[in-house]
Amino acid sequence: MKKIAFIFPGQGSQSVGMGHDLYKNYKEAKHVFDIADEVLGRNISKICFEGPEEDLKQTINTQPAILATSIAALEAFKSRVSIEPAFTAGHSLGEYGAYYASGVFNLENTFKLIQKRAELMSKVSNGTMAAVLNCEEDVIRDCIKSVDGYVDVANYNSPVQIVITGENESVSKVCDLLKEKGVKRVIPLAVSGAFHSEFMKDAGVEFAQYVKDIDITDAKIPVVTNVDYEFTTSDFKPKMSKQIYSPVKWCQSVQKMIENGVDTFVEFGNGKVLAGLNKKIDSNVVTYNVYDKESLEQTIEALK
Repeated sequence: MKKIAFIFPGQGSQSVGMGHDLYKNYKEAKHVFDIADEVLGRNISKICFEGPEEDLKQTINTQPAILATSIAALEAFKSRVSIEPAFTAGHSLGEYGAYYASGVFNLENTFKLIQKRAELMSKVSNGTMAAVLNCEEDVIRDCIKSVDGYVDVANYNSPVQIVITGENESVSKVCDLLKEKGVKRVIPLAVSGAFHSEFMKDAGVEFAQYVKDIDITDAKIPVVTNVDYEFTTSDFKPKMSKQIYSPVKWCQSVQKMIENGVDTFVEFGNGKVLAGLNKKIDSNVVTYNVYDKESLEQTIEALK
């Protein structure tokens, strides 16, 4: 028997047209997009399906758009097959897909939360981020210590990909130092601010106030939370606010699920970003993707 985890991608996985095939083919997916439009008070489904790309890549739209697509994929999948995962997890905003899949929030509250999160994070325009490939963390940390100003690790994506975050000039200097040390791939990211950094602390504090009034239930399925890669079934609210300004420990989360017997992942949502990271984390595990009718049917067939 396969031991399965459901996973959900984060910002950067978006593309114009995402979710449209699901919307056309499954009434359950259509319902998700309809509820998203209603709760958000704007036509997020149209931004997903038609763009323009400029609108889709704005944080205020990107986060709910990716989440709507992921949950639509999940609900379409659930309408065709009954499979209970051992765990759920999501990368950054994708964690809200995991919360939903584990029964922590209902659909309306999931969209209310991601809307508020996106709104607060989009207000922070300070700083930047860069992905560092094929470099030991110790080397990155040494370079960070060597520069003035604020830089930190934002994402532990895989054993060969770490993302740094912080002040523009300081991040740039760290990138230069890494290149001097022979790191061949240091990629500046097109982001609106320094996500998962101290710059997001105020957003996290404000989000904590908002979350107080949202109904939350214990998870039916453990969620592997970004901030500490723990199997979590309760006390989510403090972690949700902390996640905004803390590193995303994706690599550690996936490794922990594998250590606990998971050999199969199903990624719900646009693209195959997490499948790619998972392959770098452990080439022995399999990740299936669900993002349209064809991939959904292929995944169901493979899991039989």
